[in-house]
Amino acid sequence: MPNKQNSASKIQYDYDVIVIGSGFGGSVSALRLAEKGYSVAVMEMGRRWTPERLPSSNWRFWKYLWRPGLALRGFFSLRVFRHVMVLHGNAVGGGSVTYANTLLVPPKSVWDDGSWRELDDWNAVMPAHYATAKKMLGVTENRRLGAADNALQKMAAAQGVGESFYRTSVGVFFGDESDEGGGRPYKDPYFGGAGPERHSCIACGGCMTGCKYNAKNSLDKNYLYLAEQLGTKVYEETRVNRVEPLNGSDGSDGYHISTEDTFAMFNKKRRRFTAKKVVFAGSSLGTQALLFQLKQSGAMPHISDQLGNRVRTNAESLLAVRMPGGEDMSKGIAIGSGIYLKDNTHIEAVRYGAGHDLMGLLFTPLTHGKPGPGRILLWLATCFKLLFTRPSLFIKSLNPKGFAQQSIIFLCMQTIDGYLNMRWRRPWYFPFKKMLCSEGDRIPTYIPTANEFVDRSADIMGGVGASTITEILFNVPATAHCMGGCAMGENANNGVIDRENRLFGYRNAYVCDGSMLGANLGVNPSLTITALTERAMSFIPAKDSASNGG
Repeated sequence: MPNKQNSASKIQYDYDVIVIGSGFGGSVSALRLAEKGYSVAVMEMGRRWTPERLPSSNWRFWKYLWRPGLALRGFFSLRVFRHVMVLHGNAVGGGSVTYANTLLVPPKSVWDDGSWRELDDWNAVMPAHYATAKKMLGVTENRRLGAADNALQKMAAAQGVGESFYRTSVGVFFGDESDEGGGRPYKDPYFGGAGPERHSCIACGGCMTGCKYNAKNSLDKNYLYLAEQLGTKVYEETRVNRVEPLNGSDGSDGYHISTEDTFAMFNKKRRRFTAKKVVFAGSSLGTQALLFQLKQSGAMPHISDQLGNRVRTNAESLLAVRMPGGEDMSKGIAIGSGIYLKDNTHIEAVRYGAGHDLMGLLFTPLTHGKPGPGRILLWLATCFKLLFTRPSLFIKSLNPKGFAQQSIIFLCMQTIDGYLNMRWRRPWYFPFKKMLCSEGDRIPTYIPTANEFVDRSADIMGGVGASTITEILFNVPATAHCMGGCAMGENANNGVIDRENRLFGYRNAYVCDGSMLGANLGVNPSLTITALTERAMSFIPAKDSASNGG
């Protein structure tokens, strides 16, 4: 039998580590491994965005939406499955370019649920990793409350939950204590001069369409920026289409990684790289899709059969209140405040910057009732009632123009356990290509307590409540927090990765993104992904002291 250690030691790798994806997991991995002396490359499908390249409005959808096959080269992706509509980002810096800056620690109870509950003393070990993540991401309490936040506080007080109102913890630079209006330049405020210069937040509300004012603590301002300073190479607009162990091994000898140009129709500019280690960090959906492809094609056939199982969405619902003619609700930061209802429901006030009204196309008058034909009939009845009783308000609420300035979006989340499964197959409507398809029980699209809160809030504010049209017509909820599918487990029979994020069945392969999460967090997951990746990287020794084992 050949000596695996000698075999690997003779290979000249292009990089010690290739990281697939540059979101929260990918950027943390890149920095920590570069600090440990490894040569690192990051493969990122999306583009690198600068303030000058960002769209002036999301109505310029060709620069905002991500759908390479349709020549849409933006950074915001909207994926529709049978059970859920997933909103996520594709860019250098991953979802941090378009996320809402919200960085919250979940309830301690989440570690007692799901497949990871027995794998560590989570409530003892995670606080230190959360502290590191908060420091790196510049987490602070929101200092720019806007009209939407004040309205949420008023609504909460009127409905008996005012004491639960809080300012969000966010990754935004607000400047020093004397900086009230924002827009001031500052030398690197976070990393002792090693980071980029910054400007303080002006509370324009445009966080989710890309910050043009250098105030958002996106990953290209911290983890990824510092990794590049240490020599990490970022290959933007580069899609990984195959990963295969060298020499037919279990990954002990490293991997071949094949790539192609993300947007090219003909000249794909295909390349092959070699690396001793590979980190899959392409988001929950991206990593699941790639691992399914590798498993079914025979490139990595020993990936656990648990792949795609227990995909969670925070049991979310998107609702809104539209108030034509009222205060400007677009000012502030994307998610500036939140409340907790008296059950397990968590609600955050969300906004877009003025003129970024595209999301208004998703909303329709608020409709109660259980999913099914009855709810569609009730929706029609609600529309007719509004048309005859409040015609001006109804007509204005259907016009997406002005949506950002006239609306508060409510992101409603629950910690209740519920999940669906993803499978890799040919859908009936497009049998020419395999893709991710959802299956399993329906995720609840109707959260009664949240609907009741929004309904009463609309009355208080003199507006009209709104639901997403996909919930009403198709019983499909929307989520910005797709999690799981490659969950941790004790072995390959109940997980895809182990307690140190190592891929079962292979060596030198890791998964570090939202797909590793094993429970509904009930809060935005970015901070937890960051903290868990910090933990995963802590197990990997420095290059000089590393053995050849995975």
